[in-house]
Amino acid sequence: MREGPVPHPDPAPVPAPGAAPGPAPGCPAGGGTAGGGPEPALFSWEFASDPYPAYAWLREHAPVHRTRLPSGVEAWLVTRYADARQALADQRLSKNPVHHAEPGKTGIPGERSAGLMTHLLNIDPPDHTRLRRLVAKAFTPRRVAAFAPRVQELTDRLIDGFAERGSADLIHEFAFPLPIYAICDMLGVPAEDQDDFRDWAGMMIRHGGGPRGGVARSVKKIRGYLAELIHRKREELRRDGAAGDDLISGLIRASDHGDHLTEVEAVAMCFVLLFAGFETTVNLIGNGAHALLRHPEQRARLQSSLAAGETGLLETGIEELLRYDGPVELATWRYATADLVIGGQPIPAGDPVLVVLAAADRDPERFAAPDVLDLGRRDNQHLGYGHGIHYCLGAPLARLEGRTALETLLTRLPDLRLGADPDELRWRGGLIMRGLRTLPVEFTPSAPPHRG
Repeated sequence: MREGPVPHPDPAPVPAPGAAPGPAPGCPAGGGTAGGGPEPALFSWEFASDPYPAYAWLREHAPVHRTRLPSGVEAWLVTRYADARQALADQRLSKNPVHHAEPGKTGIPGERSAGLMTHLLNIDPPDHTRLRRLVAKAFTPRRVAAFAPRVQELTDRLIDGFAERGSADLIHEFAFPLPIYAICDMLGVPAEDQDDFRDWAGMMIRHGGGPRGGVARSVKKIRGYLAELIHRKREELRRDGAAGDDLISGLIRASDHGDHLTEVEAVAMCFVLLFAGFETTVNLIGNGAHALLRHPEQRARLQSSLAAGETGLLETGIEELLRYDGPVELATWRYATADLVIGGQPIPAGDPVLVVLAAADRDPERFAAPDVLDLGRRDNQHLGYGHGIHYCLGAPLARLEGRTALETLLTRLPDLRLGADPDELRWRGGLIMRGLRTLPVEFTPSAPPHRG
């Protein structure tokens, strides 16, 4: 599980010409600039389309920068690689929102009112250690490898749905449904209920950059369904003495055999695995495909490698796509539990800290030619999956889905190309995640292969 998607209001709109000046999100909380020329505007629509120049300015002039977010919360943005790595591992930066004066304005919308606070994104050791140990059993290399045929089956089925048409929206028809169905299978959601999950997840993405209430309604629906499903599976286990090999059944068995997993914790855990496990992979596939389409020489290099039966470039390429334009722009919320210093900047106790993964992974002090996409990049210890005890639990599954999706797309649709002017593409608003609203593509139509 990655640091996790936490939708927030859309980036602040750019003021209309002639509008009265005033404080705006993205300006230093105390006013003024941090030196070295004009400070870039943060969280505007222009920023959402390409935040990297603004992050380069921050790395150079204000690497630990206090700003007012679109939600009104003031927080510190950490943008340099070395500082980011330190902050991600610093246990004085708590994940528990109880350390912030306005916890209702941070985190996943609706989780507090739905009783879903006790999950991995909101807790610290020792509870974090206990719950992570239970869930980690579902993401071992052996279990992920055993899931590979199912991921391939889902990938092929989705491409079959549009291959003969010659055009598609890769977000809504491919990148979005693939991880939803995959995580539903892993959790043990019955097939007849999975389309409901797809609808609820779609509401999260559609409303993720808008009013928090839209996401909160989806959260409430998912919470109610998961509570009922866990209850049903527990009753089946007690009645029949057996349960499936899915993650929910595993959590129930652990809870019933003394691993101290409460029902509230079980529901919250399943919820955050769904919530954090799908949008990150949607964006990995979508952003990755977009980057390859915008860099035809790198795409051709990868296709030649795959045609030769080689997988090395695909392996390094996934890591480079995560570094170059990854799915998680900012790591999820942290709160200083004591006065501390990051990158020479004092941080008072109680202040929120947001590590900007997208900025750290383009830091020229750590990566040679960081703004260049190089699928063969070797020294690539990016922070796209985090660092420290909150390192992405589902990284092996995300890598599997990303590799399978992109390899199959490039193999089955070799002349894949953008179906719109690049300047017409729009990125979803929000604070934590980075992903396209749509990705229209065109290609030569082809009949799905016969599968016996």
